[in-house]
Amino acid sequence: MGKPQSKFSIHTTKYRADDSMGEVGPAQAAPQHSPTHSDAVTSVAALKPDLCVSGARDKCVAVCSWRSGAVLQRFIGHQREVTKVTSAPGSSRVFSASRDKTAMMWELQGTPGPSQCFAAHELVVTGLAASPDASQLCTGSRDNTVCKWDTETGQCLRRVITFRNLVTHLCWVPGEPYVIQSSEDKTVRLWDLRQLEVAHSFPAKQHIQTCCDVSPDGRLCLSTSSGTAGEGCEATLWDLRQTRSHVCEYKGHFQTTTSGVFLPWSPVLTPSIATASLDGTVKVWDRDTAACLATLHLDGAGPLSSLAACDSSTLLCATSNSGIHVLQLRDGVEPVLEPVAVF
Repeated sequence: MGKPQSKFSIHTTKYRADDSMGEVGPAQAAPQHSPTHSDAVTSVAALKPDLCVSGARDKCVAVCSWRSGAVLQRFIGHQREVTKVTSAPGSSRVFSASRDKTAMMWELQGTPGPSQCFAAHELVVTGLAASPDASQLCTGSRDNTVCKWDTETGQCLRRVITFRNLVTHLCWVPGEPYVIQSSEDKTVRLWDLRQLEVAHSFPAKQHIQTCCDVSPDGRLCLSTSSGTAGEGCEATLWDLRQTRSHVCEYKGHFQTTTSGVFLPWSPVLTPSIATASLDGTVKVWDRDTAACLATLHLDGAGPLSSLAACDSSTLLCATSNSGIHVLQLRDGVEPVLEPVAVF
């Protein structure tokens, strides 16, 4: 048998959600900085205070100032496209995963090469989650495996194979020894990393679960769905304390929803989430009512691959055609999502 092929992918065809709900942002041109990457950006993650880390098809991992667009560090080591990047809030390390079947650890203010390479998967690494102190790493792959690593030694501490569990994303639960995982088998799983075993599987959805995120307080989980022509394409909110069914759904995208994130709490904004889609739109939603608060179509950006929340009003969006977009949510009677820079 040949290698399993993904049922969803990011193409360069441009989609437009003409019937999008919410306040549509203006189509004004955002300031253009020098491009960070030479090919499609596949993943972006926020670093504090004003930095981000990104990965792309150009095989590079880059650390940038999202305020100025300046590239501060560029890491070289992967042999194929970078699929995921993440950071550890309590450390100076960043991590990346790749189609070359490895994950790598990089040191901020360090050398351009990796400080550790993690190799145990047989197919592309598609999930990546680091503990807050960066001492442990969890990786997942399309080879149906999830691995737990010691980042100091590079040793694989445990490797678990789960039938049909083609991992699409991993996210660490703040303050807990748990990781949330989304899968092509339409399931969201909660892993207990102490023994690397599944603590809970949420009820299966109707479509592939493409991404997941956990709220800053560790109480809620968000997953996103594949789909086409408005069928599927939703984001789903789950309560990690009441695990029998989902809390609510956010429907409005017309193609696969590729990414979803919780926005940090703000005293002037209702609790909110943001989603990005292959239809080229970013949407901001009221977390509790599922009302769409704002919609922005990024003209010419192509399919959108990844979102990162820098603060309660600033989002980064990785795109296939035009690099990384900085988006600002302007509060008001009707919130507006605006592009403010591209790099």
